[in-house]
Amino acid sequence: MKIKSAEFVMSNSDVAKCPNQAIPEYAFIGRSNVGKSSLINMLTGRKSLAKTSGRPGKTQLINHFIINKNWYLVDLPGYGYARVSKSSKKTFQKFITNYFEQRKQLVSAFVLVDIRHKPQPIDLEFMQYLGMKQIPFSIIFTKADKLKPKAIENHVNAYCDDLLQFWEELPQYFVTSSSKKIGKDAVLEFIDATNTEIEQLRQDV
Repeated sequence: MKIKSAEFVMSNSDVAKCPNQAIPEYAFIGRSNVGKSSLINMLTGRKSLAKTSGRPGKTQLINHFIINKNWYLVDLPGYGYARVSKSSKKTFQKFITNYFEQRKQLVSAFVLVDIRHKPQPIDLEFMQYLGMKQIPFSIIFTKADKLKPKAIENHVNAYCDDLLQFWEELPQYFVTSSSKKIGKDAVLEFIDATNTEIEQLRQDV
């Protein structure tokens, strides 16, 4: 897939106010400081489509971007904020869960994980939540440029071993680096193939 256009549409904290078109939607979420904004900018080829910040937890709303006029990229607040109040965390968590449980246009979530670290309980718990709610998701390992190829392989294998303690099958995963543009084509091809499949199903109905 080639990204020909990527435009910001809206930000809000109320799922009911999200765009109401029947357009496929892909949500990106992860712990704060996992490199989500950089990944979104890398995938879309726009340097500042999603705002990056040295301060974790800056994304605090549901942000919709229309890509190629035919699918939405959704930038969601991270979980596990370092610098927001407990009351704010509860608010964010509520509209995050509202989004996942109410948003009919959602096709798949991408859960971002820093490849340098061992599996974190909060990431595993969030994946368990998605599984319980039967929400399709893939894992995107970020910051692969920080490790050598053998270390990447070892870290991914270790992560998969941990997941297989709870899952019968592994979710699809992608290894990425925003600075090196690693994994860009694989993620976009996955989205493109999924969109094609959805369109074919619509035509068959």
